[in-house]
Amino acid sequence: MKKKYLDIYHELVMEIREGNFKAGERLPSEHELGSRYDTSRETIRKALHLLAQNGYIQKVRGKGSIVLDLDKYEFPVSGLTSFKELTHHSGQTIRTKVHELYQLESDGKIAELLGNTNNAPIWRLVRSREIDGEKVILDKDYIREDIVSGLTKEVCENSLYEYIENKLELVIGYAKKEIVVETVTQEDRELLDVEEHDQMVVIRSFVFLEDTTLFQFTESRHRPDKFRFVDFARRSK
Repeated sequence: MKKKYLDIYHELVMEIREGNFKAGERLPSEHELGSRYDTSRETIRKALHLLAQNGYIQKVRGKGSIVLDLDKYEFPVSGLTSFKELTHHSGQTIRTKVHELYQLESDGKIAELLGNTNNAPIWRLVRSREIDGEKVILDKDYIREDIVSGLTKEVCENSLYEYIENKLELVIGYAKKEIVVETVTQEDRELLDVEEHDQMVVIRSFVFLEDTTLFQFTESRHRPDKFRFVDFARRSK
């Protein structure tokens, strides 16, 4: 026998897709939905959990269940796509702002992460990414200066990878990535429009040149309602 929470889930999905509940709006409360469907709060919670799991809503403390934008950006987890490339055909207004760009002495944890054995300086680069007036990504990059030289604010606000590939004529090969969900930090609140969100999706990447040289470590912090993280998988035989 089909479970009632699945019927409620499918009906709410249809209402969201048809625009009866729009992105940013709050769904009726658990109590209101329970009365509407003549069912228990536990059944409603199961339906809402499934909605959240499949990217239709997000539970926000003090706000309830907020409908997410179904047209959010698909962020290719397995690829190496720059922000400029990701948003090139979006038709939306985008902007990158550089908050920090300076060189660190080659010591400590960052140097160790980058395998920097020749004591070359390391660039620290902090940028916020804005889409249609909302700052939704915070990128923190550490880059070996002996490999990527000559960085300027203008270069970093345009496209770092475009500069590396076209100006420096280096070939970016691959990256190893870790994806986690973490609590919003004070830095996130200062540099991004986090609104009521209390968590961020964080992607940490080690980026290598084609010759396997590690040259960059990036921590990219995303507001969770604006992105859908996707991958393509093929079953091996």
